[in-house]
Amino acid sequence: MKRLVLLLCLIAAPVFAVQPDEVLDDPVLETRAREISAGLRCLVCRNESIDESNAELARDLRLLVRDRLVAGDSDSQVVSYIVDRYGEYVLLKPQMGGSNIALWLAGPAMLLLGAGIAMLYIRRRSRTEPAGDGTLTETEEARLRQIMDE
Repeated sequence: MKRLVLLLCLIAAPVFAVQPDEVLDDPVLETRAREISAGLRCLVCRNESIDESNAELARDLRLLVRDRLVAGDSDSQVVSYIVDRYGEYVLLKPQMGGSNIALWLAGPAMLLLGAGIAMLYIRRRSRTEPAGDGTLTETEEARLRQIMDE
């Protein structure tokens, strides 16, 4: 029974979706293609790389990466070509720069803003007058006696 469960787990593990007809003859170029493909998002599957996706668009992107590599492009040129064509969303790890800088800085900025507001709240709260030592003034004692007698 344990072997069956292990076998099912291995079968269910993610498998690369690269088809045999896509694989390049040159192992160096194929390794580069796999590395590039692992960093590109499938636009259909969203959070899968094109190397893991079985979508038709992912296959087209994998073939495009391989065509660009065979044409002599460097890794960065291939990625730039695809980003120019499909936008920065195609990158699984967006670049820190340009319009993305606001997104990268928003998290830490919100954390610092929240910490600042919390510190101001705590400082103002500690400056307020304490509620008292628990003793009543003569007027308060007289009013309390009057209420208790009623």
